Amino acid sequence: MVKCWFDYKTVIVSGASSGIGKGLVKRLISDHGCRVIGIARNEKKIKAQIEELGDKAFYFSYYLFDVSKRENWEKFTKEITEAGIKPDILINNAGILPKFDRFDHYTLDYIERAININFYSCIYSMHYLMPILLQSEDPGIVNVSSSAALCSIAGTSVYSASKAALKSFTEAVREEYRGKCYFGLVCPGFTKTNIFENQNTKDNSARSQKAMNMVTTACEKMVDNIINGMWNKKANMVFGADAHMMSIGNRMFGVTVSNLSSKVMKISGLEMFAAVFSED
Repeated sequence: MVKCWFDYKTVIVSGASSGIGKGLVKRLISDHGCRVIGIARNEKKIKAQIEELGDKAFYFSYYLFDVSKRENWEKFTKEITEAGIKPDILINNAGILPKFDRFDHYTLDYIERAININFYSCIYSMHYLMPILLQSEDPGIVNVSSSAALCSIAGTSVYSASKAALKSFTEAVREEYRGKCYFGLVCPGFTKTNIFENQNTKDNSARSQKAMNMVTTACEKMVDNIINGMWNKKANMVFGADAHMMSIGNRMFGVTVSNLSSKVMKISGLEMFAAVFSED
């Protein structure tokens, strides 16, 4: 097997207990011999994950805390420093997709919660961990943004804003540290994970499921894409047919794409989009 630059490295992964984060943990350990520190909030899921890792569980450790709180990252950094742990790579994967809704339906607390998880958690983690990461011979930071950062659609105002902020931040910091640290920006399209759990809908009809399957990428495939992108130290990674369409469409046709997306959402009749176009 060809040696990869992050083989046997120590990697920190946030949002490690499910979805893309869980898949990355498994691949980094099983295929690249990495020691992975997972960050999550759900201990039950983490313990189940350890069972799934089997004899590879030795390479996995975890910390439970809310990534949206600055003090938690400060404490985490202090603890691993005192333990003599020197991470090489940070993957900011934790994120939340607020329910599709019209902006005025969101409370300020809800908005702040989403922005703190999707954007500020990355600011905090990088602020505290970069001094340590830069001591590595080959450091890397990968921030998982979203296709929503490439083209905003109705019902995702808060989510799109938080992910666009992360995209812009990553692109700027990449230039500031060019030659000193690898920065990867991932903009995945909709992925078959539990990210839709916040939608709180009961729309499980065959039609709705077919519609979702048409625009979502299998989690395993998305993980493969990210690992391959990291292997080649790609700067910008856009994965998923929907993500590519949003990126190209927005660049070529601008607001027309957002307008067309709204029409498709209305026609779909899916419950998760209902509140976006409500008349109240």
